[in-house]
Amino acid sequence: MSKIIHKKLDNMPQTENQAFKKYEQVEKNQTYTLSEQDGQEEFDNDFQIKTCDLSQWLYGSDSEKKHFSNELGQAFEEIGFAILINHGQDAKFYQKMESVCKEFFQTNPEINRTPYLAKRFGSVNQGYFPVNQTSIIHPDLVEGWVFCRRAFNLDNDPDYKADKFWPNDEYEKKFRELIIKHQKLVLPIMQASLKYLGCDEHLYDQKLDNSNFGFRLNYYPPLNGELAESSGGRMLGHEDVDLFTILPASSQPGLQILNRKNMKWIRLSPPEGALIINTGDYMQRITNDRFPSTTHRVAQPSNKSNRNMVRVSLPMAIYVWENIMLEVLPGLGKPKYPPIRAEEFHTKITSKFYGDDYI
Repeated sequence: MSKIIHKKLDNMPQTENQAFKKYEQVEKNQTYTLSEQDGQEEFDNDFQIKTCDLSQWLYGSDSEKKHFSNELGQAFEEIGFAILINHGQDAKFYQKMESVCKEFFQTNPEINRTPYLAKRFGSVNQGYFPVNQTSIIHPDLVEGWVFCRRAFNLDNDPDYKADKFWPNDEYEKKFRELIIKHQKLVLPIMQASLKYLGCDEHLYDQKLDNSNFGFRLNYYPPLNGELAESSGGRMLGHEDVDLFTILPASSQPGLQILNRKNMKWIRLSPPEGALIINTGDYMQRITNDRFPSTTHRVAQPSNKSNRNMVRVSLPMAIYVWENIMLEVLPGLGKPKYPPIRAEEFHTKITSKFYGDDYI
């Protein structure tokens, strides 16, 4: 992990996101506390995240493709989140992946994890994050393990060595299956988004062909023992840095989204087997703020009986390679942001999580 140089904040549970505004590379005017404030927050029980049928784009007529593009684009523009159904994988596949994720953490003791503590690879801080070390700005009740494209033998690199990234290379093979399936969704999601914005839908095809990504395994341990009295959420409120994130719906609840229009939290309960898609900072930058990077978090279980249950999630953050220039798409008005190299953009933002020396 990068050396921690942020000052410890005296009243950490009350810390607001705007305390770190200098690191942001897109406009974020919403103000929220990084940690849950039990009994002090409001919830939006009426707002419904749009459910979009990806089969319309993949196999439908021109009118069906347009309908999907409009539904997805409207969801991104309104809230920055959408739910995808009929994307090609069934619920059983994601149940299997959740089981593999639990097994990965539960069968690799600490001595096996320590050599893989997170280090920077290009733009991505890759490797193992113990509980409370996902971010230096607030403790999280989650263990994480991040893998970028370099961790998978996707390109048949003769110099590839699995043990550089994995304590057990059998898991590279198991998770590669998920990566390959989700990579097939990247272009359809981006193309439909561009079509909605009135751009050439193939504008990013080359940039996203075999592109980089950040695949994160999140393991939320039972809230017992030393964690039993922990206050705040399982993962702090944050916005993703990427173009968009592909997230299989977790079998355990907890994901919450901030509705910026009324500053209330939305509890997300997608159908089993669905994918959750949300836009990030890269996307907000290139869309001139049309598609916002939306705040979300993972809350502690509201049902106390679920506190002893493990929760896992498997988000895949979609990036472009480090040397790609991020610039506002054509036809979206006067650019609010100048062109910037992706690596510079990415590291300026993530320095708030890893320290000023990360740049």
